[in-house]
Amino acid sequence: MSESPERVDEIFSADVFSRAVMRQRLPKEVYKSLLRTIDRGEPLDSKVADVVAATMKDWAVENGATHFTHWFQPLTGLTAEKHDSLVSPDGQGGVVFNFSGSDLVQGEPDASSFPSGGLRATFEARGYTAWDPTSPAFLIRGQGGTVTLCIPTAFVSWTGEALDTKIPLLRSMEALSKQARRILKVFGTDAGVSQVFTTVGPEQEYFLIDRDLFFARPDLLSCERTLFGSRPPKGQQLEDQYFGTIPARVLACMHEVERELWRLGVPVKTRHNEVAPGQYEIAPLFEQSHIASDHQMLTMETIKRVAQRHGLAALLHEKPFAGINGSGKHNNWSMSTDTGVNLLDPQDETHTNLQFLVFLVAVMRAVDLHADLLRASIASAANDHRLGANEAPPAIISIFMGAMLSDILEQVEQGLPKRTLRGGTLDLGARTLPQLPRHSGDRNRTSPFAFTGNKFEFRAVGSSASIAWPNTVLNTIVAESLDYIATELEKAGANPSPAKLQEAVLKILKREIKEHKRVIFDGDNYTPEWHKEASKRGLPIMADSVAAFPILKSKKTVDLFKAYGVLNKAEVDSRYHISVEKYVKQIGIEADTAVTIARTMVLPAALQHQELLAGALNGLESAGVKSPEQKKALEDFAGLVSALRKTTAKLEKAAAHHSDDPYKHAQHIRADVKPAMAELRGVVDTLETWVASELWPLPTYQDMLFLE
Repeated sequence: MSESPERVDEIFSADVFSRAVMRQRLPKEVYKSLLRTIDRGEPLDSKVADVVAATMKDWAVENGATHFTHWFQPLTGLTAEKHDSLVSPDGQGGVVFNFSGSDLVQGEPDASSFPSGGLRATFEARGYTAWDPTSPAFLIRGQGGTVTLCIPTAFVSWTGEALDTKIPLLRSMEALSKQARRILKVFGTDAGVSQVFTTVGPEQEYFLIDRDLFFARPDLLSCERTLFGSRPPKGQQLEDQYFGTIPARVLACMHEVERELWRLGVPVKTRHNEVAPGQYEIAPLFEQSHIASDHQMLTMETIKRVAQRHGLAALLHEKPFAGINGSGKHNNWSMSTDTGVNLLDPQDETHTNLQFLVFLVAVMRAVDLHADLLRASIASAANDHRLGANEAPPAIISIFMGAMLSDILEQVEQGLPKRTLRGGTLDLGARTLPQLPRHSGDRNRTSPFAFTGNKFEFRAVGSSASIAWPNTVLNTIVAESLDYIATELEKAGANPSPAKLQEAVLKILKREIKEHKRVIFDGDNYTPEWHKEASKRGLPIMADSVAAFPILKSKKTVDLFKAYGVLNKAEVDSRYHISVEKYVKQIGIEADTAVTIARTMVLPAALQHQELLAGALNGLESAGVKSPEQKKALEDFAGLVSALRKTTAKLEKAAAHHSDDPYKHAQHIRADVKPAMAELRGVVDTLETWVASELWPLPTYQDMLFLE
């Protein structure tokens, strides 16, 4: 049942210190000054900060808040918060609520205990959080009536180097805005435009399982994926889960998630069953990239928190279950002016829209030149399980343009474009059904980077990842291409005639299309033929994260980020080291967990079952009944138990090896630890199909994937 309009007004953004709240509560001049900071990037007046802080405190206290926190996103890939009380002694035996401008603007968490990739030594602890006024403060309501004022902030070292994901993202947005405005100026369409934003609408896939079963699986507790588990008889073969009826228990959970997100100002729009059993999706409307990134983190946290209230556990891992689809986070990315113009909107007569074609070709050029960096931006141990399977793009970065755009680009390469393909209408053959307008091109769900109407969908981002880093990379590489094209166009002189501008634009586009069209592929990215073709074209093919990580520290990458003020060399190097160390630690935890489960849970169950088989055989023989089949079954099972001991010991030995060089350790993990884990899993999964169900110590896929 839908909410009444009045009730929706009460729910939506009720826990956000929004513009509407600020406009109502702040003095007019303070409000205008703050908007200049938010919208134009003007420095924040300290006097304004004091007034905003007092007003924000009053609003939060009225809504039940007792504490505040600087909410930030360190390089753990998660969020962080340190709560401080809003209550202070008044010096007369009582208390007052106190929150100053300095409390709002700056905090000081311990920087030594967060990943820094060498930017900070353990004994160097000082770091600062800095208020991001462009991202609205919000209230988090916890159990027991707790309410905390959360202030989105950036996290920086005492030395001034970025220790988080927000600072580089904001820098990359500014870099792209600067170069995009140069393009608009060339076309004379920059009137009234002070900023160009990148926008994102990230779709989030996730699994829900029964919470009691979650706690009965040590691998899910420690690794958020099942290290063992044989396929159930029914998985996703019938393709009946996708867009199917949402189970009542799940729908109730989804509804509560949506209501909480609406209160936090997150504009979630879509919910549905995904392809795999037990898999679901939630998707928001588009927002500016840094707001979307903050809201994405809130979405993941809210899903996990609310699921608990419904007796469920939410799994955000890219591949929690083998043999069925994993989860991604489709990153729908575009560029828009602050006057509301989407720069990737082709419009009706696309072949005449030269400005659009310039932005389109700039993205194509960026992806071709930096496909390796884009691939590295989504590299992780978790995403390695998903990429390349028939559920996600392969680890080859290519662009899908669609029939209409591919045709126009081909026309440009050959000369002057003269037509735009039309989609027409679909007649469904029944008079009671409407004729449907058909798009000029199909969609391609196998492409890692697909144009979908007025945006690009970067489908390779992992479901558990923050979108901040992939979007930082995407913004920066596109800024570089816009810079290059703007410089070429500016050679035509200031205010060129329409004919001269068209000539200059077509000359550049023709050259860039010819040079970079190799990255365009509109076919099936899953086929082996595409891998061969991509290799022939010279596209980078990095099958796993270990192959991709070195790109993060290459001279080409360092020079790119440095040139556009997004990251300095030390900051780039830190991202490389953190990525490698996280990979090593994550798989190390998985290997140790697999050994523990195999030795302390699976082996005792297998020995019990072996004892039952032996007892049954002895009983038959004592009764004078010869049963070679029973004996063979016991021998085969004893062989599996022996294999379990051997593969457990093999994995334990492989996991015990360490190298002082984290990258060499990662190479060892790829070459030795992961194959040993796969070998042990093969034995355990076979045992699961043999051991009596009442003896098997782990909830099975059949138990977990089908919620009632």
